[in-house]
Amino acid sequence: MRRRPADYRRPVRRRFSCWIWALLGLVSLAGFVLFVVHHNQNHEDRVERPILEKNEVNRRAAHERLNFTEEILNVNSYARQLAEQMTLAKAYVIIAKEHNNLHLAWELSSKIRSCQLLLSKAAMREEPITLDEAEPIIKGLSSLIFKAQEAHYDIATTMITMKSHIQALEERASAATVQSTVFGQLAAEAFPKNLHCLHVKLTADWIENKSLKELANERRNSPRLLDNNLYHFCVFSDNLLAVSVVINSTVCNVDHPKQLVFHIVTNGVNYGAMQSWFLSNDFKGSTIEIQNIEDFTWLNASYSPVAKQLLEKDSQLFYFEASQDIKIEPKFRNPKHISLLNHLRFYIPEVYPQLEKVVFLDDDVVVQKELTSLFSLDLHGNVNGAVETCLEAFHRYYKYLNFSNPIISSKFDPQACGWAFGVNVFDLIAWRKANVTDRYHYWQQQNVDRSLWKLGTLPPALLAFYGLTEPLDRRWHVLGLGYDLNIDNRLIETAAVIHFNGNMKPWLKIAIGRYKPLWERFH
Repeated sequence: MRRRPADYRRPVRRRFSCWIWALLGLVSLAGFVLFVVHHNQNHEDRVERPILEKNEVNRRAAHERLNFTEEILNVNSYARQLAEQMTLAKAYVIIAKEHNNLHLAWELSSKIRSCQLLLSKAAMREEPITLDEAEPIIKGLSSLIFKAQEAHYDIATTMITMKSHIQALEERASAATVQSTVFGQLAAEAFPKNLHCLHVKLTADWIENKSLKELANERRNSPRLLDNNLYHFCVFSDNLLAVSVVINSTVCNVDHPKQLVFHIVTNGVNYGAMQSWFLSNDFKGSTIEIQNIEDFTWLNASYSPVAKQLLEKDSQLFYFEASQDIKIEPKFRNPKHISLLNHLRFYIPEVYPQLEKVVFLDDDVVVQKELTSLFSLDLHGNVNGAVETCLEAFHRYYKYLNFSNPIISSKFDPQACGWAFGVNVFDLIAWRKANVTDRYHYWQQQNVDRSLWKLGTLPPALLAFYGLTEPLDRRWHVLGLGYDLNIDNRLIETAAVIHFNGNMKPWLKIAIGRYKPLWERFH
């Protein structure tokens, strides 16, 4: 048979062997399995990753919320156990040293340092102490404490020793408190150097400038000083800057400043500077009178008990000598409390015999609202209008006066409400009628031995104005800006007058920073 050409022949069918087919099947199966596994892993990642991330966020949030103070107070925490063991170990350190067991004291001190270090680290990282961290120290301290107890440092010995140390610490704390009071008073009485320079310059201007003296003589005879249709304010101070802020803040918060009259009384040292300053500056047209207390010849020892005290040797020793009885609190010996300027507030009717009503302002106040409406308040026949301070329990009469003395206990209610100097409306007609100054003199004479009260002008005022004081709305006068760090801002904002009573005066470096801008804006 004839064969076809090669181009027309059918291709020969070739058959794969069985092992090749088996290999292909296995590869296909493996690929399918890999596809399924990869798909499931992607799905699990999408499901589980948010859960893990959420758990991590929760763990971090719990970590951030950890309060180590609460942790150390928790009876179940290792931090609490460490703190308690450390306290006990410190007591045994003291006892061991007293018994000359220096090696035990050193061992205890070493473990205490380790304990302090661990507590410090835990507080910094804001995480609780673990068992692994606490166990070695707890065991070590327990062993040493047991060793101390075996050395006959029993509980009774510990208590006696610690009691003696507590008494010693109390004495040191008391001495530190006294020292702090002394330093606070020294700081409060200090005056910034730049203000001293200003005072010297103003005094020199007063001495050299004759026109200032002529202007002062003209204003001294102004009929406005006696006009009861105007609003009269009085300030008694030797602090030029403070008085300037009082006047400036008052005139800046009134619609008609020309209706205001300010009566300033100072001492001879500051008189020239005061005159020079207030004559050279115009406080929106208000009238300002400057007087020298040394010109009040009637205010002498034969008339004023305080003036007499200044001349007595006993009073001078009590208030001025450096060697004092440490049992007497330093604040009771502050000379300012018997300063004539400080007590001049009890002689206002004598200083201004023609006036019928005045508002007395301390030199450490700042006025924030208009005060002219104080003059139209009805005092209901009383002499003194003042803000009461007995919302705090310690501002009642029994806190200021000695009620063990029958002179006091027979005439006054110990629970009577105290009030504040600083913003006071005085009806001088009612004052003269009630002879308040004579009452003040009587109580000063009764307190020659300082047995009725010891400090300041407020106690004799509480006695002299007893039953003659009309309480004012508390918003007229907010106190405490010279010592209280936590006065409510809303109370300050609504106050007509804020008072920097206390040692931290706004013109000093020790002033409370939060309140200082309230004073500086009128500087």
